[in-house]
Amino acid sequence: MLSLDHIAITAPDLATGVAHTEAQLGMPLGPGGQHPDMGTHNRLLSLGPDFYMEVISIDPNAPAPARTRWFDLDSGPEAPSLSHWICRTPDLPAALARAPAGTGTPLSLSRAHLRWQMAVPDTGRLPFDDTHPALISWQSAPPVLPDSGARLAELVITHPQADALAAQLALNDPRVRFETGPAKALRAIIDTPNGQRVLQ
Repeated sequence: MLSLDHIAITAPDLATGVAHTEAQLGMPLGPGGQHPDMGTHNRLLSLGPDFYMEVISIDPNAPAPARTRWFDLDSGPEAPSLSHWICRTPDLPAALARAPAGTGTPLSLSRAHLRWQMAVPDTGRLPFDDTHPALISWQSAPPVLPDSGARLAELVITHPQADALAAQLALNDPRVRFETGPAKALRAIIDTPNGQRVLQ
């Protein structure tokens, strides 16, 4: 039911997040856009034909939404970090029925020609200390981004209850590894045209 869709680097502001990510990857990011329903904006980079990454932050020029923003951005990240991962599903209600309480309420969203539904938690924070993946269901084709030549080699999800999270998700993707550790941490190993880089 679930497959990897993208990863998200949250940042106190977009310029800081982009600079941090470009320094870690050694390559430039592509353009992005705005999310009026959430008061956020982003920059994107393809990591393969069916996977990408975004740097996302609160848009200071957008009105604040009437609800809590996604990715716990209202808590104000102090520094850029790889903080979230997003999985897509063809049936969001069914996926939510199997997910832990607090995974989110489905919201219908759009931007230009893109249309999708996403489960956004009322608190802004996902289960397992915000380590559970956000769930998305594309109503249009996902974003088609220029091939950057970069590819995800491995996504490491660390949490004290990593085994329970892995069992709950039953995600069959050899690129994803769950690791038991003292606190939440995400780490992406990226094969780039300039060699392998670590994004965290």
